[in-house]
Amino acid sequence: MAGHKVYRCIVEAVKRGKLKEPFTKDDFRKACPNFAERTYNNFLGKHSVGNLEGNSELFEEVSHRKFKLVRPIKYGLDS
Repeated sequence: MAGHKVYRCIVEAVKRGKLKEPFTKDDFRKACPNFAERTYNNFLGKHSVGNLEGNSELFEEVSHRKFKLVRPIKYGLDS
């Protein structure tokens, strides 16, 4: 599933210090290159706390267009 690859990339980038929280979609693009442009434009909002589609809540928008990971990290990526 493509979403898990994107989420895994973000989690690993945060863990390695390559992506500092809170981060923007541009920060995400730099830390995790090679995804489709629509991924950078949609993934964070689509998976934010309170999203209207009922998607998994992986990120919290802490200020306008700045996000942090929701903890605990999901899908066994917290170790």
